[in-house]
Amino acid sequence: MIWIIKACKNLTLVLVLCAFLAIAGCEGTDTRDKVDDTVKELTGKKKLDQMDQMKKDINKAAQLQEESFKKTKESAGEK
Repeated sequence: MIWIIKACKNLTLVLVLCAFLAIAGCEGTDTRDKVDDTVKELTGKKKLDQMDQMKKDINKAAQLQEESFKKTKESAGEK
């Protein structure tokens, strides 16, 4: 009879543990995004992405400036 009581105590603990894990697993998308963001930050990928974006922005600004200079030269040459 004592073994039944011990088994029920262990079974209750296992059921509570399984319920906790099931509830904790339901919020996977938010947690996963946070973990992915943290991993990117720790590995430096976030900084590399920012640097690549800055390079693109600088190149775009340089192209716009070059076009502006060409237009200015053309308009100065026409006068």
